[in-house]
Amino acid sequence: METIRPSSDLRNHYSEISKQCHEERMPVIITVNGHGDTVVLGLQDYYQMKSKLELLRTLAEAENDVENGRAAPMQDTFHDIRQSLLRRRPDEV
Repeated sequence: METIRPSSDLRNHYSEISKQCHEERMPVIITVNGHGDTVVLGLQDYYQMKSKLELLRTLAEAENDVENGRAAPMQDTFHDIRQSLLRRRPDEV
């Protein structure tokens, strides 16, 4: 569960907040005037979240392609790739 802290803590207790984000691997919500304003999380968790979102976008696009008939059977695709590679001259590889 995330922690909620006032913005003054970010200024006055940054190292404590940073340590908490890294050790607990949970975000810290920063409030301004009692309302959520910013989220602080460790860099590793940020990159992981970003990668997951990109994967979800890619999967959603693929699902949309299948639903709209923009997909070919896997064997046809591999066959086309093989043929393309065989047509290449050795100096193109």
